[in-house]
Amino acid sequence: MRADATAALEAWLPPDEGQARLRREYLQFLAEHDDAMWRECRIGHLTASAIVMDEHRERVLLTLHPKVGRWLQLGGHCEPDDPSLREAARREAIEESGIVEVLISTVPIRLDRHPVPCAGSMSEHLDVQYLATVRADACEVMSAESDDLRWFPLTGLPEDLDGSVRALILAVMTPRDSGGQVPVS
Repeated sequence: MRADATAALEAWLPPDEGQARLRREYLQFLAEHDDAMWRECRIGHLTASAIVMDEHRERVLLTLHPKVGRWLQLGGHCEPDDPSLREAARREAIEESGIVEVLISTVPIRLDRHPVPCAGSMSEHLDVQYLATVRADACEVMSAESDDLRWFPLTGLPEDLDGSVRALILAVMTPRDSGGQVPVS
């Protein structure tokens, strides 16, 4: 898993200098910590998340996180059975949305590093964020990991939506390279 994360980040082309800096920090963290993928790494660890959007990219599915009390993308800790960061993000999207048919971007969309209380003490999440798309008629099922789960139109996002989630949505909606959208499979 650590080798996959390193390879995925080395191959990823960051869209700006801020993301390039985070990529360097993540790669250094991976090089310095054998347990960088697991929550047992108390200083911090990589996590995987996905912004879930309908196939037309008109709506976003957000979870009201019980510990943070804010609307966030779906995601969480990597598990030993996850073969890759990408698949960890896909698994989290499925578990937290209840939607089984989820397509996930082939590459990360952005990175977000933030302090969090984790297992009773402060830690850091080095989040690798992907795009997940689902059919427009997909029916979500709230999991026990959420206080609420709701679709929001892009024109009607919660006013107090965290800046990192807004940045992730903007990154998904901003054409990259030759004007194409983020590929999913």
